[in-house]
Amino acid sequence: MGPVDYLVLEFPGNRMTGEGLSRLLDLVDRHIIRVLDLSFVRKDADGTVTALQIADLDGDGELDLAVFDGASSGLLDEDDLREAAAALRPDSSAGVVVYENLWAAPLAAALRRNGARVVAGGRIPPEDLLASLEAAEAAAS
Repeated sequence: MGPVDYLVLEFPGNRMTGEGLSRLLDLVDRHIIRVLDLSFVRKDADGTVTALQIADLDGDGELDLAVFDGASSGLLDEDDLREAAAALRPDSSAGVVVYENLWAAPLAAALRRNGARVVAGGRIPPEDLLASLEAAEAAAS
């Protein structure tokens, strides 16, 4: 199995357009990732949090999430959704996706067969990466 990651994607004003959905589907279709869980939460202006069902999001028929209906591995639970909602600003919604990085599984298996093991890992936040690149570019100028 490849590494498993999660994302909490905030949509201010509860405006989920589905614009990124085609990119997510492309990653799935190309076997780069496998969606293990996909859930949605809404935080009202008064701070009330509501879990949303995929069917609740497609009332106008424009946001087609039916392909992900039932995407639930059990890794994502109510506590996780509450924690995700705590990070939201009022009057916002969020999609919470847990996914396996399928691209990494063959590499990890080959490395394990040869005795290698992961001793550290992490993710560089995009803001930090951009700041470092800008600083390096400024220093080179």
